[in-house]
Amino acid sequence: MEEKKEAKSRFKRVCVFCGSSPDYKYCYRKAAIDLGNELVSKGLDLVYGGGNVGLMGLISEEVHRGRRHVLGIIPRALMKKELTGVTLGEVKPVDHMHQRKAEMARYADCFIVLPGGFGTLEKLFEVTTWSQLGVHNKPVGLMNVEGYYDHILKFIDKSIDEGFIYPSQRS
Repeated sequence: MEEKKEAKSRFKRVCVFCGSSPDYKYCYRKAAIDLGNELVSKGLDLVYGGGNVGLMGLISEEVHRGRRHVLGIIPRALMKKELTGVTLGEVKPVDHMHQRKAEMARYADCFIVLPGGFGTLEKLFEVTTWSQLGVHNKPVGLMNVEGYYDHILKFIDKSIDEGFIYPSQRS
């Protein structure tokens, strides 16, 4: 019998956007830890916002514990430990939020978005818009944990119905 080979990912570094709030449901915690473990099992490195709190902290801890490279990109103004905790792995300080997003996109081969608040949503829409405009052609995946993003997906469907988004852009 022929031995099955493990499929090798075309990606090397995954950028994860997710919440930094310490208050979240267990299902989001589990999804973050599971994603971190999945990145490790596939031999993938992490690019993220540089904090060690909330879901961001859980993912970075798992990937770091799994001995994969963790790159935290964080604006200098947010580097106060009481705001973000201690960044694991390599830290790349930047001057402002716009530079942070550009650097995250530059280092990443793809994006995965877990539940989060305004910052997470803003990053989701920005990298999706950049893809739509041809700024990059990197996949953007949405982890719709327990239907967290159902209402946004309905909004996108409404935008398609109204002609503001092409149906092909939904995927």
